[in-house]
Amino acid sequence: MTEISPILTPVIVLVIWSILILFWMAAVRLPAIQKAGLGPDAGERTSELATQLDRKVQFKADNYNHLMEQPTIFYATALTLAVIGAGSGVNLYLAWFYVGSRIVHSLIHCTSNVVMARFSVFVLGTLALLAMAIRTLMAVCG
Repeated sequence: MTEISPILTPVIVLVIWSILILFWMAAVRLPAIQKAGLGPDAGERTSELATQLDRKVQFKADNYNHLMEQPTIFYATALTLAVIGAGSGVNLYLAWFYVGSRIVHSLIHCTSNVVMARFSVFVLGTLALLAMAIRTLMAVCG
């Protein structure tokens, strides 16, 4: 039986979190589009749609977009660690810290959107991701 790397758990947790944010975005955005009397073509350019909806509705869409950006680096790094058998110990703690930071970032962004709080959490998560990436490079290059 193949041993499953423990670092895959935070990877899947972040995937599921991203999907939950997608559903939250849809649950808020679709009724707002209807309430504003906008047709299906209103979403053709999301930047234009954002100007026609309440900013709190847009927070969810912005956060979903953010979850499609930097976390791609996390996925590549974590999957590399899993493949080379280095997905435990410090690397696993860093992965969980990163995922936790993304969840906290999302909750801030989608609710109060206090920019400095959100930015602080983002920086901490980015530092964890940087540490993971450096450790991955060191492991790969031996």
